[in-house]
Amino acid sequence: MLKHVAVVFFFLMCFCAQAQITPKTETDSVKTVQDSLKRANFIKHLGLGYFPTRFLDLDLRYLIKYNQYEALRTGLGGVTNNAFSEKYKINSYVVYGFRDHRFKYSIGGGFRVNPETNTWINLSYTDDLQETGSSVFLTDKRFFQFFEPRLLNIDLFHKHITKAISLEHEISKNLLSETEFSVSNINPTYDYEYVLNNKSYREFNLSLLKFSLQWEPFNTYKLDPKSEKYISKEAFPKFTLQVTKNLKNVFKSEFSFFKVDFRTVYEISTTSLGLSKFTLSAGYAHGETPLTHLYHAYPNNINKETIMQRFSVAGINSFETMYFNEFFSDRYSTLQFRHYFKPFKISNRYRPQLVFISRFAIGDMNKAERHQNVTFGTLNKGYTESGLELNKLLFGFGLSFTYRYGAYHLPNLDDNIALKFTFNVTL
Repeated sequence: MLKHVAVVFFFLMCFCAQAQITPKTETDSVKTVQDSLKRANFIKHLGLGYFPTRFLDLDLRYLIKYNQYEALRTGLGGVTNNAFSEKYKINSYVVYGFRDHRFKYSIGGGFRVNPETNTWINLSYTDDLQETGSSVFLTDKRFFQFFEPRLLNIDLFHKHITKAISLEHEISKNLLSETEFSVSNINPTYDYEYVLNNKSYREFNLSLLKFSLQWEPFNTYKLDPKSEKYISKEAFPKFTLQVTKNLKNVFKSEFSFFKVDFRTVYEISTTSLGLSKFTLSAGYAHGETPLTHLYHAYPNNINKETIMQRFSVAGINSFETMYFNEFFSDRYSTLQFRHYFKPFKISNRYRPQLVFISRFAIGDMNKAERHQNVTFGTLNKGYTESGLELNKLLFGFGLSFTYRYGAYHLPNLDDNIALKFTFNVTL
């Protein structure tokens, strides 16, 4: 089946490439400008994870992935672009997991209410998996990686069938908002029961109302030739806030809980010292919250015996020495610091870069006894790790070394060490 998918995708790429050829009716100078704009637009879309065609931008996220539950996961997705319609859009994907032998899919669409404020109303139906303990902001801009390191080792997923309606709205050019109401059926893929009022829930329904804000007060924007807004100058700090309320007894929803999530990012750049980046994240869940919707602090370490057995790909914002499913919290905060030293100029093309990393996490949980058949700790003592990365050593690959110390330092020295490789590509 992989072979067939690859062949189909190859022919799609060929068709898409041909679909973008235009007649040579302009002067050489105008054609040069047009070619340059097309090339820049193509690279911009590719960096966001899309392969642009005439009417459809193919979504590269769904081509090939791997995790511990599905093993190989492959498929195709896409979203219509402005050439198809500036008022309407259709987006969809379908994937197949080779270990669980299941198709997952999503189909959706939207229509633009107001072009000036870029206001969209969107509808979607999704039947897929989600990582337990993960927290995603509605307003997060698209971030695409050729490798998504943590996906390789995640094994705690829950199935969800979700019907959603959302409203995207630009309050101002620097302040984005999104509101979503969704109805979901949640079914953990692992042995888990949520016990509430002497009743055990193996599968449950949620009706979530979310409101998210993304404020980037110092960014400046321009319009490209297609009248699409893009960042001409990125500036810091940036702030993201999301409020979530589960509505009990609405569309058979069985719990009542409330969540607040916050993130801010700040960068300091100097010509001589390099770039320093600070990321502060925090979350708070109150009420009858199942494990699926709590917090795991973004771990990225496999629970295996030796350092080399745990050798994998390091992430950017993940705790490399924290083991998967080791900690869960209903309130947490993390502070991450990365300092990028100036690249070593060995040659014009070969420039390795040294990065210093330090991370801290703290959290806790009330009523942990409600979560049955799973074993985990909390972060109430404060978790710390630090390390180094040497990036872009060969073909974008580098090495990462991280050490766990402090209150959660483990008796066996090797268990506190994470040695991994990194992957960095700049388009």
